[in-house]
Amino acid sequence: MTESLQVETVVSVTDADAVAIERLLDQLSSSATFDRSSIERMLDHDATELLVVRLDGDIVGMATLVSFPSPSGSRGFVEDVVTDVSARGRGIGRLLLKAMVDIAVRRGLRSLELTSRPSREAALRLYESVGFVRRDTNVLRFTP
Repeated sequence: MTESLQVETVVSVTDADAVAIERLLDQLSSSATFDRSSIERMLDHDATELLVVRLDGDIVGMATLVSFPSPSGSRGFVEDVVTDVSARGRGIGRLLLKAMVDIAVRRGLRSLELTSRPSREAALRLYESVGFVRRDTNVLRFTP
């Protein structure tokens, strides 16, 4: 049997999609909480897109693309990249990232950025293999 991997942009969340997204969020972060209404608001927002990879119809990977115009040029950010533990090693993260890079190029974004912890060495190698370059910068966060 040949597996069928498809990247798509989610436009609405089915019940099965909601279960899959919640499962992926649990694998992404111990502090992330699933809220279907938040996901639906995100899908309705002009600046965000949720890309998913389906394996034989089921969501097994996701990533969020945030893009917006700014005075210095349109930019994009990649957020919440995760592949289901049961589907790792099949190139799902690479498919998601390549799809986002293609979107960024089509839109003429000045840059597409992401952050990752230094301890996530395999993820960093994947990001670099798709064309992302480490920058000498500090990431700062304000949490209200």
